[in-house]
Amino acid sequence: MVALDLLGRRTALRVLWELRGEPLTFRALQDACETNTRLLNTRLTELREADLVAHGEGGYRLTDEGRRLAKALKPLSEWAEQWGKRQAGKRAPE
Repeated sequence: MVALDLLGRRTALRVLWELRGEPLTFRALQDACETNTRLLNTRLTELREADLVAHGEGGYRLTDEGRRLAKALKPLSEWAEQWGKRQAGKRAPE
């Protein structure tokens, strides 16, 4: 599946996550994603070509399609949060 291939690439989901709110400049997005310039440029190019991210006044933002994807991923995010809590509860106390 093309969508899963794109979303499975390093930092792709992180970029989408960081853009869930207000637009971010390249530098702010780079800092938020804790990644390097080259990788972020590559990922932004791919996400723009997929019509998930756009660049305009104020920086990068999710497109309508990107917001639909974020909404579709919300149940996965909720599951991951609960799973993380369960995993933390399984760790043996020191």
